[in-house]
Amino acid sequence: MQINKRIEELREELIRSTQEIVKIKSVQEKPQAGMPFGAGVSKALTKVLEIADKLGFKTVNLDGYIGFAEYGEGEDYVGVLGHLDVVPEGGGWIYAPYEAVITDGKIFGRGTMDDKSPIIAALYGLKALKDLQIPLAKKVRIIFGTNEESGCEDIEYYLQREKEPVSGFTPDGHYPIIYAEKGITMFEVVKNLSNRNIGDIRIVYIKGGHRANMVPDYCEAGIFASVTDIVIKAAEEFVVETGLNLETGIKDNLIVLKSKGFAAHGSLPELGKNAIMQMFKFLGGLPIGESDIIDLLEFFNTYVGLETEGKSFGVALEDKESGKLSFNVGTISMTEDKFTMALNLRYPVTYEYGDMMTPFYERIKNTGLKVENMLHQKPLFFPTDHPLIKTLQKVYTDQTGQEAELLAIGGGTYAKEMPNIVAFGPIFPGEPDLDHQANEYIKIEHLLLNAKIYAHSIYELAK
Repeated sequence: MQINKRIEELREELIRSTQEIVKIKSVQEKPQAGMPFGAGVSKALTKVLEIADKLGFKTVNLDGYIGFAEYGEGEDYVGVLGHLDVVPEGGGWIYAPYEAVITDGKIFGRGTMDDKSPIIAALYGLKALKDLQIPLAKKVRIIFGTNEESGCEDIEYYLQREKEPVSGFTPDGHYPIIYAEKGITMFEVVKNLSNRNIGDIRIVYIKGGHRANMVPDYCEAGIFASVTDIVIKAAEEFVVETGLNLETGIKDNLIVLKSKGFAAHGSLPELGKNAIMQMFKFLGGLPIGESDIIDLLEFFNTYVGLETEGKSFGVALEDKESGKLSFNVGTISMTEDKFTMALNLRYPVTYEYGDMMTPFYERIKNTGLKVENMLHQKPLFFPTDHPLIKTLQKVYTDQTGQEAELLAIGGGTYAKEMPNIVAFGPIFPGEPDLDHQANEYIKIEHLLLNAKIYAHSIYELAK
């Protein structure tokens, strides 16, 4: 194919440009003048626009928030959206994370898969179309985001100043095509505690979890008991009866209980073991007198327990497109004065926010619990016969020889932030997902294949 042949000819340039961008540590830092997300991110944006300019594209930098390379004419445009910012590198690297070392046919480095190499591949895919002077009916923009990992303020800034694309994709997910992403909520349920227990056994504190969107692998509780043996014996019996991991110790005249679970992403809570709800299960069985916290333990043990689909809570939505609602208890912070629990609920794509939250509010009515700090992302869903989906399916199959199955996920991609686009690659079926992990890499053969897929996709969408 003419396009693929041109991309092969651009191979060394594509690899070199990828390395240039990967070598820049573009982790969000304190803002500076003209650098809303810090110096490293700004350097990456400047460099990629410099590369695009040398390739012959018109380039625009929107005040350091986001930039784009543009080709073609017309009002409507096809958008390819990627991001240059990366998460911190962490430890455990074989090769330095910002050296873009090439070995064994792979480029290693933070951002090689998420999301620097893929968006550079898209840029060179467009370069091939430009070099071959293939006529397009729509303008094309390769959009370089800078804040995907830390809030997506870049897209908000962009959409306040630029019109949205009529179609497009983000190379920031998995192949073949992610056509459905569940609606996501993260929020807290809180209650001030006034009715305190003053009996022989008293819960002084409960704390656990890291974030709402993670299954907590640890939860700790401090218990005052006039007879410590009662609590310790109950804990030992609990472990034998349930097989759950609960340890006891003594510190500062308190019995310290440690519940240990297994972490998982909040979109797949069924893959983890929730240390907070394990703790609630045990505490709910202790002989403690009436109090606000006992009422809350009973409430959550009755309506949540170890469930991950919201059935007992009354919010168990399900559809054939994206499956079941997920219900994750992510963090707990309880003193003798206040109770705060962070939840992450993700609802199926054919439902609306109110379909979940109306029964949720009904369930907590008369408990004294209040919902605070609500974060909500609507579902993303394209019908299977949508022209964008059909086009990308055809290109993927033509270029790989594989069937382009459609994927529905509980997580959220960059496509959630920009209208009219879906997540399309760069991770091929059967390949490891190394996003945010040590020793992140992209195979050079996949870098080239991505460029070919994206070039043909741009052409089909813009012709």
